[in-house]
Amino acid sequence: MKQRGVRHRDRCRHGNKQEKSMTLLDLFSMAGKSALVTGGASGLGLAYVEAVAEGGGSVTIADLDEAAAEREAARLTGLGHSVRACRVDVSSDEDLRRAFDDHEAAFGALDVVFANAGLAMGDGYMGFDGQRAEAGQIDTYPVEHWRTTLAIDLDGVFFTIRHAVRLMKKHGRRGSIIATTSNASEITCPIVATPYMPAKAGVRHLVRQLARELAPFGIRVNAIAPGSVVTNIGGGVLKDPAVRAVWDKGVPLGRMGESAQFKPLALFLASDASNYMTGSEVVMDGGVSVRGIEG
Repeated sequence: MKQRGVRHRDRCRHGNKQEKSMTLLDLFSMAGKSALVTGGASGLGLAYVEAVAEGGGSVTIADLDEAAAEREAARLTGLGHSVRACRVDVSSDEDLRRAFDDHEAAFGALDVVFANAGLAMGDGYMGFDGQRAEAGQIDTYPVEHWRTTLAIDLDGVFFTIRHAVRLMKKHGRRGSIIATTSNASEITCPIVATPYMPAKAGVRHLVRQLARELAPFGIRVNAIAPGSVVTNIGGGVLKDPAVRAVWDKGVPLGRMGESAQFKPLALFLASDASNYMTGSEVVMDGGVSVRGIEG
């Protein structure tokens, strides 16, 4: 979305009458704002980066894959957007402190953060073939997979948000924080590794807790809950046509999601268009979470 050059404070004066010149679409403008996106070098994170950049904002792509982050930053900069890259391990509080301080040095402040980085490790307790997966059983699942999943998917969100809030308070910004949860925060899935479920449920409740804490500061906290989306999660297994066919059958709309479909929602939550919305988890999963019992 191209910036129309109209700021919220702009007015057209006619005698003693002050007339607003802002349109509905101007509420979606990101001009003059900056955002940091964790896990922003691919998949949903990259879609969030593009949404903010195309809305006129400046963005830091923060990702463990530094080469991919630099590549996407260069591509978007070449298209005329203000985008930079940095390497970050979201399981490290100190790594995130540095990333946010560098963002502040580059852009002056912070208005939006997408706490998006996440992973799913190992097997679910059922395989795609409908048979039990030995490595995914609770009594055989690797303990280190459990710890790593929670370190990235839950601790990483906590660390990301704490440093975002630090900067937003410092600069008096009425910011927007958006966490990526999942429909797995509410429903279960036997073919997804078990730790992913409690991690995403934890983020969902963290969003609600922090929305209440941060409301007096004008900082909004919401979540996007995707269903099955074709990304690199799980080693990119969902890009396999055979695997995708299995997942497509379980979606009421008949197909898995694509990252680009999340860009309008990301822009809505990041921008002033959602300025009366906090503590919400927006589910976007093709109807999976409301499918109910099929006859």
